[in-house]
Amino acid sequence: MENYTPRLKERYRSEIVPALTEQFEYVNPMQVPRLLKVVINKGIGEASQNKKILDDTLEELRKITGQQPTVRNARKSISNFKLREGMPVGAAVTLRGDKMWEFVDRLITLALPRVRDFRGVPDRSFDGRGNYTLGVKEQIIFPEIDIDSTPRISGLDITFVTTADTDEEAHALLKAFGMPFVRREAQVA
Repeated sequence: MENYTPRLKERYRSEIVPALTEQFEYVNPMQVPRLLKVVINKGIGEASQNKKILDDTLEELRKITGQQPTVRNARKSISNFKLREGMPVGAAVTLRGDKMWEFVDRLITLALPRVRDFRGVPDRSFDGRGNYTLGVKEQIIFPEIDIDSTPRISGLDITFVTTADTDEEAHALLKAFGMPFVRREAQVA
């Protein structure tokens, strides 16, 4: 198990780097964009009224990622939402290294195909700096989550942070990983 390399990481090194080097005419192999980290974030506004929702969310993220999530607290009070500074409002996990590669591989090959009426992910969710955020409507698409024991269905956000300078380079990188992009015009609402 010591010399184990995730298959997506191996494919990145052997196939994707040479392909991107040729496509964008990089001179140095260090110019090729790479995946730095993946951040999984889940908002839980109702956690201020119900502590069990927070515990369930943390457990789900732990199962999905294999890593302990951190609780995100409110930075300021908002009376209209009955929210005080310091109350839990979300949970997040940052994946790096082999866990990140395994998660991306499972997301693309197992989880996304389980989405009901799946036609692909939007290609317009880039931030202008080479990062991509994907919104998932139901956490039950992950095989680690047992549908029968899940008290409520909720969504989460997955952000791919890359070293790409442009959205075009980041799009090419994620496309090479196997991300099933679809043009916005082709999507049906």
